[in-house]
Amino acid sequence: MSASSGITVSPELTSTFSTAVESQSTRFLKISIRNESLVHDASVPVQGSLANDLPKLQEILQDDVPAYVLAKTDSANEWLAIYYVPDSAKVREKMLYASTRSSLLKSLGSTLFNDSMFATSKDDLTPEAYNAHLAHLAAPKPLSAREKELEDIKAAERESGTNTPYEGARRQASPLVAGHGLNWSEEVEQAVKSLGEEEDEKVIVVTIDVPTETLAVSTITSTSADTLKSALPSSEPCYAFFAWNHSFTNPPKRELVFIYSCPSTSPVKHRMIYSSGAALVTQGLKTLLSSSSTTSVASRRVETSDPSEIDEEFLRSGLGYDSAPAGATGISGVEPRAPLPSEEKKAFAKPRGPARRRP
Repeated sequence: MSASSGITVSPELTSTFSTAVESQSTRFLKISIRNESLVHDASVPVQGSLANDLPKLQEILQDDVPAYVLAKTDSANEWLAIYYVPDSAKVREKMLYASTRSSLLKSLGSTLFNDSMFATSKDDLTPEAYNAHLAHLAAPKPLSAREKELEDIKAAERESGTNTPYEGARRQASPLVAGHGLNWSEEVEQAVKSLGEEEDEKVIVVTIDVPTETLAVSTITSTSADTLKSALPSSEPCYAFFAWNHSFTNPPKRELVFIYSCPSTSPVKHRMIYSSGAALVTQGLKTLLSSSSTTSVASRRVETSDPSEIDEEFLRSGLGYDSAPAGATGISGVEPRAPLPSEEKKAFAKPRGPARRRP
């Protein structure tokens, strides 16, 4: 296989490595680049453990010449790739070895290599250096800010022996929205159910309590479609459930419209959380109101990055009612647009045939 540098693996190297894999008796294979090819340079047999055999590399490596070393680990059929590029090596050689290393493993079979090491001097290839490398691999991975926050909460719970507000929120939450970790608090559930049973136009503004990933009621406001914008926060994302009585269908309908508002000035982290949870919140809303006989959930979700643009016309367009005047009912109860005068059907006029020729 050709590398990005144009260097190829020699047939001899391929054969030597295959034999080493089968025999399990070779500890190190030193590989060099010569004449635009990757070639086998030296072999070291297995004598002890990998850590104990590492000092043998001090004898076959040069202080200022790069090389690759394939090292058999102490586990069967697992190899360690060592990239030895001394700081004192020539710049051209550093670039050549750096641009060829990925293709070396692909050519020999990357599935055999479960680990790799980078060395810039022989001091990086001692038993102590290898043990430090293994300790680094075994160390716990760094926690994200979110993971660190959860760990601190759990630690506080263990120390106090009591439930924290976080745990209480989790216990009171209903996992209607599964898959993203968002939970519906009992307060949100009851507010939405009440909205589905009432007749007035109201909006419930819901926010996400980020530490607990739980939906919480922010405000409940009586409003109309044209005054809805004033009930939504102007600089923070939110979900809004708006109970809308309208006559854009025949018969008139009361719908619960799910609105996802995410102003462009919202923090990036919050925008990502709200965006990824919107679809599942819609699903949870339909589940919650599936038995409601007076209010149905709108078939579409309305989204905006500017809450001030929301009014009746905006909702009509977002829900597909922008061209539905009073009249006969069409598909899904939506009244079709009346045809324009120019669209009225006319009788088909058969074109005249060619004139007959007289004999």
